[in-house]
Amino acid sequence: MKLLIWGAGAIGGTLGAYLIRDDHDILFVDIEEDHVNAINEKGLQIVGPIEEFHVEAHAVTPQNLNDIYDVILLCTKAQHTEQATKALRPHLSDDGFVMSVQNGLNELIIQEIVGKERTVGAFVNFGADYHEPGKIFFGGRGAVVLGELDGTTTERLKQMESLFIKFDENTKITDDLWGYLWGKEAYGAMLFITALTNESIANALADLTYRDVYTLVAQEILQVAQQSGIVPRSFNGFEPSAFLANDADQMNTSIDALVKFNQKSAKTHSGIWRDLAVRKRKTEVAMFDTILEEGKKVGLDMPITRYWINMIHEIEDAKRDMTVENLAELKAKFV
Repeated sequence: MKLLIWGAGAIGGTLGAYLIRDDHDILFVDIEEDHVNAINEKGLQIVGPIEEFHVEAHAVTPQNLNDIYDVILLCTKAQHTEQATKALRPHLSDDGFVMSVQNGLNELIIQEIVGKERTVGAFVNFGADYHEPGKIFFGGRGAVVLGELDGTTTERLKQMESLFIKFDENTKITDDLWGYLWGKEAYGAMLFITALTNESIANALADLTYRDVYTLVAQEILQVAQQSGIVPRSFNGFEPSAFLANDADQMNTSIDALVKFNQKSAKTHSGIWRDLAVRKRKTEVAMFDTILEEGKKVGLDMPITRYWINMIHEIEDAKRDMTVENLAELKAKFV
């Protein structure tokens, strides 16, 4: 299959390398010229405990892309979705589609640009990081779920399932994509809270001192989903129903399961933490703007979400340090 992967970082680079190894015709598009040049000159290297291998690969920057594609996997950071989708639109065939393989509810943005009928979604929870030009670290497996926006099972979705299985044999199709995406938003909010500190994901979630903070952060996102008619789905130990029911025992059980899940991954810190602490760049926190808008629609102000989003921005702007004291501040104000 001839595929265009827009974004050759943690998600797109990992997925693309596996598909190239399986003899698929892949072209990467990326805005980082050093990464593009390294891929073209040396290929793409996957490192880490899952597997280590190298593939010959080809990449271009957006301005050097010329062909038309039937399938485009959009794998950029959430904040680049609109710009990337507008840039790829001229390269998408009339009966082709874009599949969002990202964090966030980006399908809502994509469908406004290329059309709902040309938009497909995916939920991924594996752990990977861009380490340097031409090198991606693959640290841990996680759920991979594919779905149409309207919940139908189409031939193109089955085709993508057969493709993704080459990357992860446990890939599955769902008739409830939005349930998974909203579940990931709540868990993602918890990951943002871990990134307010320098602790690993597992150690941060294991600290009982701030369990109530993580609980409130997840609950606020899940309540918006619930009020919007969405039933968030569970995955990799995260059980949204426990948080919505405010069941203390079950919430602790769920967070303990998330600790164990993250302890198995060699990717110890979130991509959010890496953006802040290592790459010194903006995070994907803008993806929660959509959540805030949805909250407003259903009459939820979401005070703790607004507060921690501002904390992330302050770290991005070098106005706040990454420290456990940030969690103490949240606890003092909201618990």
